[in-house]
Amino acid sequence: MEEKKLKGKVAMITGGARGLGRGYALRLARLGADIAIVDRNLKSAEVYAFERE
Repeated sequence: MEEKKLKGKVAMITGGARGLGRGYALRLARLGADIAIVDRNLKSAEVYAFERE
């Protein structure tokens, strides 16, 4: 299990629905940060619906 180095921190990710922004958001969340995702088209994240199951 990874150490929660960013616990108590907040990260705002622009362009976080897909691609690199999404990757950064997931990584920062795994490190314990609270994440705010800002994207012009959050519906583009629907391609990852399989992860909700």
